[in-house]
Amino acid sequence: MIHSWKVPTPVEEITVEGRRCFLKRDDRIHPDFSGNKARKLHYWLHRDLPQIRRLVSYGSPQSNAMYSLSVLARLRGWEFEYFVDHIPAYLRENPQGNYRAALENGTIFNEKKVMRNEKWEEEVLFIEEGGRQPEAEEGIRILAEEIINWQRERGVAKLTVFLPSGTGTTALYLQKSLQFLTLHSSLFTHVVTVPCVGDADYLREQFAMLEPDSSFWPRIVDLPRKYYFGRLYREFYQLWLELYRQTGVEFDLLYDPKGWLTLLERRDKMRGEILYLHQGGLKGNESMLPRYRRKYPKLDEILNGSHLERK
Repeated sequence: MIHSWKVPTPVEEITVEGRRCFLKRDDRIHPDFSGNKARKLHYWLHRDLPQIRRLVSYGSPQSNAMYSLSVLARLRGWEFEYFVDHIPAYLRENPQGNYRAALENGTIFNEKKVMRNEKWEEEVLFIEEGGRQPEAEEGIRILAEEIINWQRERGVAKLTVFLPSGTGTTALYLQKSLQFLTLHSSLFTHVVTVPCVGDADYLREQFAMLEPDSSFWPRIVDLPRKYYFGRLYREFYQLWLELYRQTGVEFDLLYDPKGWLTLLERRDKMRGEILYLHQGGLKGNESMLPRYRRKYPKLDEILNGSHLERK
């Protein structure tokens, strides 16, 4: 259904805090399906599903996955029903970011309604929060193949692929696919991830729902300080601004600041070259960036003259 995928996505060499690493630009795949959304939804974007009439999912009203699901439903001509615990009054009155875009795609929001644990009708496609589904493995396997091909072409014997995680679906299936692809190879390719939504125990629970064999799980690292998902932290915004100044790359404001902060603190303990996976999610910056600018206005001076539109 999508004919403008930009794959394989490029890998760029960047310098962060004076040290070299590589950046896998999955944010460039497609404006509506950037990063891990493109990978996780690959199965449903490339299948004939004539029986489906309605798509159902749940999660945050500013979820990146929600927006991509709304596009999937629009392309397919499906109704899209999305369950949320709560829509803040300000957001409802001033739609922005992923919420606004999903509304424009015809998303039906169900607030404070309990989803019953029952089988959905055959005409309904139910996708777990964040695309945490076994079907996600197909697209992530393609990502793993791209990474291995690049590693061979570049002559990188040892590689650590680093990414921040929500449900951990991408990290899990990426590690599993890489293990199979390097089974009879001299290459060392390993996935390291940091939990952003919950803690390490939460992430292990998510892994277990999809893959009970823990030998396929990626390595989990975390920071000593607890960070609450969605809250604003000065060090996150400062690092995000510094990353843009040093690399010219815009990152996601929800996951990437903790991802990079963890990587910079732990990279000496990681093997080989570092490949950071840019998983997109930039539409969410439409709502996050104004919040940060209001709270830390002086830090924003570093972006004067940049290409980033001032909200």
